[in-house]
Amino acid sequence: MSSPVVQLKERLFHFTIAITFFASGLVINAMQLILLLTVKPINKWLFRKLMYYLCYSLYSQLTFVSDWFSNSKINVYMDAEDEKKYCGKENVLLIMNHSYEIDWLAGWMFTEKVGVLGNCKAYAKKVISYVPVIGWAWKFAEFVFLERSFDKDREIIARQLKEVYAYPDPTWLLLNAEGTRFTEKKHEASVKFAQERGMTVLKHHLIPRTKGFTASLESLRGRCPVVYDINLAFKKDAVNPPTLSTLMSGKPVEGYMFVRRIPLETVPADEEKAAAWLHNLFIEKDRIIESFHTTGSFFKTSGFKETACKIYPRRLSTLLNFVFWFLLSISSILYYLISSLILKNWIGLSIALSILAIFYFFMVKAINMSKISKASNYGAEANKTQKN
Repeated sequence: MSSPVVQLKERLFHFTIAITFFASGLVINAMQLILLLTVKPINKWLFRKLMYYLCYSLYSQLTFVSDWFSNSKINVYMDAEDEKKYCGKENVLLIMNHSYEIDWLAGWMFTEKVGVLGNCKAYAKKVISYVPVIGWAWKFAEFVFLERSFDKDREIIARQLKEVYAYPDPTWLLLNAEGTRFTEKKHEASVKFAQERGMTVLKHHLIPRTKGFTASLESLRGRCPVVYDINLAFKKDAVNPPTLSTLMSGKPVEGYMFVRRIPLETVPADEEKAAAWLHNLFIEKDRIIESFHTTGSFFKTSGFKETACKIYPRRLSTLLNFVFWFLLSISSILYYLISSLILKNWIGLSIALSILAIFYFFMVKAINMSKISKASNYGAEANKTQKN
């Protein structure tokens, strides 16, 4: 166990992160709302250009934690020619395994290094759009929010993809084809589902849900030229587990990422054949992850050509961005607290302290919600009725 002094330092840092992130986030949300009301009706191009920087300013506070505070790193394996010619320069549909508490952050670390973090978007549950700071930021940034009703979602996808890929800079859109994070319970349900239908059983993934993918293809064509298949893994015997708690404790983690660039034109237009293509992709992904965990390499037994590893250096912009918001947030809050104390504004002081407590509560809640043990049962329940 950590000493009381270490625990106190960790809590102080968590409190600092909470204040900085949520205070700056509300300011950024307000700026996004102003742009939505004033700039977007006049000039969508300018609105989306400015939105990139506001989203980057919010998201990079979290990559600061991984890059600078914990000194974590991601080893990226990608064809050198593809990486040099295309990476960060084109619209992309991302298909990534959802197996770790921080796989989303590992993805953000990669996208931050190649200059597209501010334009990273995802298919997400509609309820998230109501969550202050991150949910509101995503709403303003025109994420694809789904309602879990396929008839409605098909219309939303067709409409929203036109908006997502109309941004002036390259946009990367994440589709979580597994539908939810991998857990042993949900994997058991996935295996049973596959066995009952004569499908290939996946060892390291859940059976992908194909409807969202196939419903997206028509709108993707002509707007998004490629799929990036991202295979993320952390060593099972690593000293530090890949969790948000690890990063917030200042301990480094090391991830490994194999990225394949797949032209969208290779995906069949027919819905049934496209669904089969996605299933086959996940069979390949399973071989890739199995190879990593059994040999330490993505390539030895997977059948894929080995590519060189690249470790992107952390960028000064994430550090400077966090320092800016930290100084602005802390100085403003301290000024208000001290002024309220001097002026004996007890009501204002109480409200301010309550808000700070709420910020800290949300940070603790977010860390707890990221844990594998807190994952929803959506995948396990949905597999009982899933039809492809």
